[in-house]
Amino acid sequence: MTRSARAFNALGDPTRRLIFEKLRKKPLAVVEIAHGLTVSRPAVSQHLKVLREAKLISITQLGNRSICRVDQDGVMAMRIYLDEFWDKALNNFKKAAEQAEKKYK
Repeated sequence: MTRSARAFNALGDPTRRLIFEKLRKKPLAVVEIAHGLTVSRPAVSQHLKVLREAKLISITQLGNRSICRVDQDGVMAMRIYLDEFWDKALNNFKKAAEQAEKKYK
């Protein structure tokens, strides 16, 4: 499975997307991530594990706290994947516009 596929699969779960979005602004401790979620702390830990394995977050220990942050490499893998679609769409649009221009001249 490609890196981008793992990342998109990980974000397919609404709870993991919510966790990922919480980390968008700043790194957070697991306890801060769990605050306000409707799942248990062990479930949050499992979701974090999936996000880490998908290379979307990194987790570092600071004393007895686990600090989570967005891993830009994982985000970049998704962006590269989506950029391929965008590049093809722009190229197809350009071809269609050029054909339409020729047709109406």
